[in-house]
Amino acid sequence: MKIIRAEKAGFCFGVKRALDMAERTVQSSSTASLGPLIHNKQVVEKMERQGVRVVGEVKETQAGDTLIIRSHGVPPDIYDEAQRCQVKVVDATCPFVQKAQQLAAESSQSSQVVVVGDRQHPEVQGILGWAGGSAIAIETLEEAVELPFYEKLSVLAQTTQPAANFHGIVDELKKHTHELKVHNTICNATEERQTVARELAGNVEVMIVVGGKNSANTRKLAGICSERTRTYLIETADELENNWFTGVETVGLTAGASTPDWIIEEVYKKMSTMENNETHEMMNMEDWAEEMQNLHRGALVTGTVVKINHDEVFVDLGWKSEGVISLKELTVASGLQPSDIVSIGDKISAVVLRVENEEGNPVLSKRRADEMAAVDKLKELAESKEEIQGKVADVVKGGLIVDVGMRGFVPASQIQPGYVEDLNQFKGQTLRLRVIEFDPAKRRVVLSQKEILQEEQAAKKEHLLGTLQEGDVVSGVVKRLAQFGAFVDIGGVDGLLHVSDIAYTRVKHPSEYVNVGDEVEVQILKVDKDQGKISLGLKQLKPSPWESAPEKYALGSLVTGKVVRIAPFGAFVQLEDGIDALIHISQLSEKRVNKVEDIVKVGDMVQAKVIECKPEEKRISLSIREAAAEAQATEDAELLASQSEAPQVTIGDIIQSESES
Repeated sequence: MKIIRAEKAGFCFGVKRALDMAERTVQSSSTASLGPLIHNKQVVEKMERQGVRVVGEVKETQAGDTLIIRSHGVPPDIYDEAQRCQVKVVDATCPFVQKAQQLAAESSQSSQVVVVGDRQHPEVQGILGWAGGSAIAIETLEEAVELPFYEKLSVLAQTTQPAANFHGIVDELKKHTHELKVHNTICNATEERQTVARELAGNVEVMIVVGGKNSANTRKLAGICSERTRTYLIETADELENNWFTGVETVGLTAGASTPDWIIEEVYKKMSTMENNETHEMMNMEDWAEEMQNLHRGALVTGTVVKINHDEVFVDLGWKSEGVISLKELTVASGLQPSDIVSIGDKISAVVLRVENEEGNPVLSKRRADEMAAVDKLKELAESKEEIQGKVADVVKGGLIVDVGMRGFVPASQIQPGYVEDLNQFKGQTLRLRVIEFDPAKRRVVLSQKEILQEEQAAKKEHLLGTLQEGDVVSGVVKRLAQFGAFVDIGGVDGLLHVSDIAYTRVKHPSEYVNVGDEVEVQILKVDKDQGKISLGLKQLKPSPWESAPEKYALGSLVTGKVVRIAPFGAFVQLEDGIDALIHISQLSEKRVNKVEDIVKVGDMVQAKVIECKPEEKRISLSIREAAAEAQATEDAELLASQSEAPQVTIGDIIQSESES
């Protein structure tokens, strides 16, 4: 077994810099890190022993402490909170991440910012914070397709983002704007590590990826390798298993950016030990093969099942010892018992993996014999693109394992159109599949259900686009929600119900009005056959509140409303859903007003006079000043009237009253 180590593996510059800064800091002050310094449990535990404790929030520290900002970076409000808590900050944000934060802040001043990356990752959350909270995070091409049109767009990448995914999304975003500014903020070291790992995985039978299992960087690395060959993600050498390398001649070894050299070295040394054991076993097999010329590694043999236990099957080959097949080598499916697959007395074919194990039994694989039988059929299917069916046997990182005569892989991106959040929902299901990549030498089969579904969806969409007319009212089901709107299935094709077309009032999120699974009636607003997009409207099916505005808000009438927004030039008052009126700063009071907030605040209920009503322009102007003046005039008139009606008292009356008393 030959072990090939990737040229680029282990700590990146940003992670090593953060650890060095932490080790220097802890020597002179009480030190905490905001979240684990790196996504590696062993290193974090080592740093804790040195005195660097992990906190989840700034408020968990004490005045005088030193807080280390890890290489992922944080939003700007964290620095403000630390200052308020009198906590000293040591900023170990990776320079590549700092550059992305700076670009996000600058870009947000003039355009909509899109960050390509995992929206839950602390690095992405930090970048979104620097963009002022208006930025959008997307991770897949499917999410990019669903974005609406923006006049100007700026796109950045999470520093660990695979370059191919970023560039694919950039190409899609060009269709969503007149002006796209691209900032490729992928870390060079990350891109190099992924490129080297991808090339190595294509030249070995097994890849071992070492790193924290909660590290996005390491998981992406493992996902890239798994697309090319069988891949195992481990944190330490203790997780290595001998059966991973059975019959394997070449193994690749790489590591994520959060993996220290000493862990990589431990893994390499243990794999080397396994290699020596395997060499010794091979010598035993060769000795045994001299006695049993027809039983050799790789031979296809036939035998009868004679014994079944909870994790093995024994097969009579007519030789000195019975052959043994482990559950893993019986089938690609997981969660089954050997008795679910074979029965005593069954005649089966198997491939010899080892002539003799420690107990003297030949080690066999029924699964590999099934694969050999499936090769010709799969090769034909790869050329014809004919549809086949395959049952999902297991859920792995990045996709599904299906049984198509041999172990087939369906990447998560090829299961169905759109982003798939939970892969476990497909376990045990039978999928409609097409072979998109087949390499019999590496026993690699990659399949897609998405291609089949997309072709059917495209046919439905073409038919629907040809029959729908603007103004049509159709029924649909809400399929998913986004910040900017809801996607509604109107007969196999999704249309976008933008937030601006849900209601006449301001809608912050579509969930205020609709939820996934709701049946709704919507109006076709626009059909773009070239782009294949359908725009839908919900509010258009209801009368606009502006239609009755001239009668309800006639000039000179007094109205009551709630202050909903404050601007430097005045206050906006909601009169009803869909109608906001403006009280200009000059109409707030008789006195000079310097700041709108000095007179009214958001949430205040106010009474004002209508001084302008232009429903055709969707504009109503109000005046608190004139309403107050009218109220005062009315009050004065009433007081005057009450005085005129009172009995008149003369001086004589007063003198007479006093003399009588």
